[in-house]
Amino acid sequence: MTKLILTIALIIAGVAAATLAVLHFPRAQVVAQRAVMPGQLSQPHAFLETNCAACHTPVKGVEAKNCTVCHADNKTVLERQPSAFHGDIGSCTECHLEHQGRVVGTTKMDHVALARIGLKQLPATNDSSRAALIAWLKQSDAPPLNPHLQREESLLNCATCHQTKDRHVGLFGNDCAQCHATVKWTLPEFRHPSAASQSCAQCHQAPPSHYMMHFQMISMKVACKPNAQVNQCFLCHQTTSWNDIKGVGFYKHH
Repeated sequence: MTKLILTIALIIAGVAAATLAVLHFPRAQVVAQRAVMPGQLSQPHAFLETNCAACHTPVKGVEAKNCTVCHADNKTVLERQPSAFHGDIGSCTECHLEHQGRVVGTTKMDHVALARIGLKQLPATNDSSRAALIAWLKQSDAPPLNPHLQREESLLNCATCHQTKDRHVGLFGNDCAQCHATVKWTLPEFRHPSAASQSCAQCHQAPPSHYMMHFQMISMKVACKPNAQVNQCFLCHQTTSWNDIKGVGFYKHH
């Protein structure tokens, strides 16, 4: 009799547990997802924190097709020359990271990853070219083509993405890697000409404001140079920074 009562009690408890699980499954699912979440999503994706399946495919992880559900028609990206390559890149996670927190940027520019994605996208007719490039990449003893770049990075055409940011106005050509690395634009080897030089205009173009009344009404007065000409940068500016004005210090004019 006691055994029968115990069996009935266990059945009732099991049914009750199953009922509670069904009734509270959505909440239990959310709790489970949060338990395994490696970190908060960025602010734009925060609304997906309880919907892992929006980005993650079971077993496979994050797939590009999941990203394109929302981002395939992002005209601000696809219509700009520097970012138009996203239209057929077919891969997202190499550069776009999530679960880094609310305020952390989700983009980590990895030029090596970009080059590898480009190799995968070479047309089938160029299989021999792709094979040759991969063979060259594997030659660890071969010298790099450019001391500023990693081997894969040297396959990229800088101007494809950075032409609109060329402060040299094309005077130095399109091979940015002659001088620049991919980590940052600044050049550790660069040594600015003497602060006493008066040939600034050979390299530096004055901003639009210097060709307007702003130059006479503000710039010349702040620098106390009533007779300065637009191409006489040396009269007002230090070589440390454009905002470092001689006799004034760092001046924020906007």
